Amino acid sequence: MGVYLVSIDGREWFGMEEGGHAAVASALNEELRRRGLPAYDNVGGPGAGSPAARGWFEEKVFPPMDGFEAWCREHLGEAERETLYGWTVLVPPSLEESVELPFGSGYWEETVIAGAPQVLAAAERLATAVGLPLDLVPATGGNLELTFWFFEGGAAGAAESRPGPWSQDLDAAFYAAVYLRAAQYSLRHGCPMVYS
Repeated sequence: MGVYLVSIDGREWFGMEEGGHAAVASALNEELRRRGLPAYDNVGGPGAGSPAARGWFEEKVFPPMDGFEAWCREHLGEAERETLYGWTVLVPPSLEESVELPFGSGYWEETVIAGAPQVLAAAERLATAVGLPLDLVPATGGNLELTFWFFEGGAAGAAESRPGPWSQDLDAAFYAAVYLRAAQYSLRHGCPMVYS
């Protein structure tokens, strides 16, 4: 059990059944139109020929966030911090300001939607500041790929061979990597990311 950050496809995004996000999808499109932006109707997902076709993005978010939040306070402004991890839904369209909707979930009282381009920019800035070795951190988006790498030994070995600020707090580095890779995955596949 626990909380997972997962990608979803168009069927789930527009779905009315339990677990579907049709109300959020509809309300987001209304807000996008109000802002003079195109609707987010072309929801993607990993295609049959893609490396991610074996599964979808799924990471278990369970370590304490204290170190990660301290890094964010040290290296990012308040608006960037809120952009990086203050959302409940991540979508590929660019959103200069997040979209707040009055739809609750099992974890939050409202839905806060952020744009992946803005999250990616903040995540890249943080990753650079802490020296996260992106050439070593898994990037394919396979199920629990980052979770296993950080907590089953891959990161510990990398921390010995490539020490730096990132290697001093692997829990914090995990979150820095998860938000970065989630934004990249969302943009690459055109799909939303949600907590489940």
